[in-house]
Amino acid sequence: MRAGEEEEEEEKSRAGARRSRLTLERAAIEGCIPHREPFLFLDRVEIETEDAASATWHVPPEADFFRGHFPGNPVTPGVILCEHTFQAGAVLLVGRDPSAERGLMLLARIEKAKFKRMVRPGETLETRVRLVDAVGPASYLDCEASVGGELALELRCVLTKGRWSKA
Repeated sequence: MRAGEEEEEEEKSRAGARRSRLTLERAAIEGCIPHREPFLFLDRVEIETEDAASATWHVPPEADFFRGHFPGNPVTPGVILCEHTFQAGAVLLVGRDPSAERGLMLLARIEKAKFKRMVRPGETLETRVRLVDAVGPASYLDCEASVGGELALELRCVLTKGRWSKA
């Protein structure tokens, strides 16, 4: 293949990758995972590749958990930040495996969670999740959540496919 042909093939590949990105807004996210208000912590998810996604969530200043989580000095609870990344990971995994839509992605493990910055009311989390391994039904994800480019949380989690049954 000549240099010009190689460049043309590379550009076609990049164009295909750009077209394969999928952006999900709130309604489409609700089609992927069963979470709803007030426990849905995603506004938008962009599936970048089959192994990576980015997500955003504007932390609502009126969220009820701020009333009791350090009154006068509100901070988003770490467990809520973690849940945000788990939900983003679940959307990524459902996008990889459409049969997962009939099931439920369940948290099996949290590893190496490090909180680097407080997240305040009204700030926007920008999160990246990346699938690093899959063993049977278990998917290992690396997650990073930032505010304005400043790292707030990093962790590895394991999500696995389960069944959702109403009690």
